[in-house]
Amino acid sequence: MFKKLDEKYKDSNIWQFIKFNLVSTSTFLVQLFLANVLPLFLNNIKTPLPPSLSWIFDPKALFDGPSPYVVNGVVTWGYVLPFFLSNFLGNVYGYFANMRFTFKSSYSKKSLIIYFVVLFNLILISTWLQGKVAAAVMKTSFAWLARSIAAWVSGTFQFLVIYPLEKFVLFREKKDV
Repeated sequence: MFKKLDEKYKDSNIWQFIKFNLVSTSTFLVQLFLANVLPLFLNNIKTPLPPSLSWIFDPKALFDGPSPYVVNGVVTWGYVLPFFLSNFLGNVYGYFANMRFTFKSSYSKKSLIIYFVVLFNLILISTWLQGKVAAAVMKTSFAWLARSIAAWVSGTFQFLVIYPLEKFVLFREKKDV
């Protein structure tokens, strides 16, 4: 059924947008899974963030009082890595899925380099955003959903950046001249 729709609407921008949303949903599911599973393996990392990153993740803004994620006043890698890795791995999957299925493009080193530069900055912002959202939700009766809600907010932010980047820059259709 999907293949028939793809053949019938192959030149439709709306069909591309629908496919991008389907890939984004699967990317979100990958991120959601990783955001909730990775802490099981990484929570015990007590190494503080380096000064170049620690200013972004202010423990006073993230936590009310003492936290196992703070050592000597600095947030640890155990808090940041699950957010960062879930974003990174999910987005790498999304890049290749959109390249192949949504935009029917071919691999390009230039596009991949541009994507990784944007992705690094996007993930840095998203990781910070996830930390802020998770910390805020942890103070509510929805604390058990904190990482999931944070992943959803971050995913929405990333969608708003990545769709136009992939559609109009990285995988734009080549026009015959």
